[in-house]
This record gives sequence, structure tokens and C-alpha cells, in this order.
Amino acid sequence: MLGAIAGDVIGSRFEFNNHRSRDFELFLGDSSFFTDDTALTVATAKWLLGNDDLAAVIIEFFNRYPHLSYGGSFYNWARSGGGEPYNSYGNGSAMRVSPVAYAARDEQDCLALAEESAAVTHSHPEGIKGAQATAWATWTALQGQSADIIRTEIEKRFKYDLHRDWFSGYEFDVTCQGTVPPALICALGATDYEDFIRQAVSIGGDTDTICAIGGAVAAALYEIPDTIISETKARLDTFLLDIIDQFEKRFIRRVADL
Repeated sequence: MLGAIAGDVIGSRFEFNNHRSRDFELFLGDSSFFTDDTALTVATAKWLLGNDDLAAVIIEFFNRYPHLSYGGSFYNWARSGGGEPYNSYGNGSAMRVSPVAYAARDEQDCLALAEESAAVTHSHPEGIKGAQATAWATWTALQGQSADIIRTEIEKRFKYDLHRDWFSGYEFDVTCQGTVPPALICALGATDYEDFIRQAVSIGGDTDTICAIGGAVAAALYEIPDTIISETKARLDTFLLDIIDQFEKRFIRRVADL
């Protein structure tokens, strides 16, 4: 989960000011901040910690952080108090799903929880697929599987093209099908977590979300440097940090003991 959050914070300042290079400062004062990607990732974690209705938890977080860069359809849904999902295939389902990989008891549970976490808003098949592919890749990496095997299985199971060149002429895209593949390519082709981040930023597009989606997988494959963890946590408030701490104590330490 922290891999997704760190990716969001690092990528935040490039979302509307793309930086198509791997050469940049990872953190830059107040210009590096958490966005809706982090808030809704932690909302998913809170949902997994308890028995609350997911829609109610998401709206709680929206009301606590109303001025983040939510997508228009999500904003209208949350502001009106929730209700029926709006058939979205936007990347919001994939950017918030990473806690599922740590809470899942097995592969089928991972896929089922990913679908449940997405369908409350992103009920379109592509929205669900994006969440499942991200959660499955993260869960599989946590089981010790190699990046090469994960890449092959993602292409087979989810029909994403992970051999396409996403680094040339990539445009801003907020769909799952336009952000999950490049995020996974960067994560699965990286040498370590920082290398992933630098690759992901250099693609451009919806940078914070690409970094959040791929960051979940990269964190499961590689250890996040302590400096990145500390810089990321320094930009979160006590409400978010408390939930992250509860989640880590319950689920992440359990995964580490497997």
C-alpha cells in the first residue's frame, strides 16, 4: 500500500506538468503532496479493516478531503451521497485497490475483493479488470513470483499489451486501459523501486496515478527505500497514518511472515 501512496506523492507535481525525463528530484517541498489516489487507497484499507459499507467509507474520506483532484463523475457521485455505480472505466478503480493484495487470503479472494472494491463506482468491465489486474499483479509479486512470469500471466489473463512502447507519444489518459498497462510495464521492467518511479514519471500522462498503480506492484517486487517511506509519511496527516499503521500491523506483517 505504501508503494502506491509514495508513487502518488512523488508523481503529484507532474500530473498537470509532465516531465518526460528520468532526471528529477523525488520530493520537492510542498510541491510533493498526496492526492485523491492516496485518500481513496487508505479508504480501501479502512474498509478491509472493518465491516463498514465501502461506499460509506469512501464518502467519509471524500467529506474529510473534499478539495483533492477527484474525477468529475466520482465527485458528483460522492457529493450526492453515493448511490448506484456510474459504469466508469476510469483508473480510479486501479489506483485505490492495492490494500486488497495484502488482505486477500488467496488468489480468488484477491480477485473477488478487487472486483468488490471497484464495482461500487467503477462497474464497467474495464474498470473492474483494471482493479483486478493491479491487485493480482501485486498479490502474485507478494507470493515471490518473478516479474517475467507476472508479465506473461497479465497478458494472458487480462489481455493487456505489455510489450507496446508507451514511452513514445503517450497522451494524457485517465482510463484503466490507458494507464494500467504502462504502469505495469514500468513496475515489471524496473531494477528497483526508485527505477520504477523514474520510468513512470518519464511516460507523462496522468503521472500520479500511473505511479500509484505501478507503485503497488513495484513495492511488492522490490523494497521501498527508507528515505522514500519517511518523505512520504511526512506528507500525510495523523488520520491517514493511523489507518496505515493499523493496516500494516494486521495485514502486512502477516504477509511478511508467509
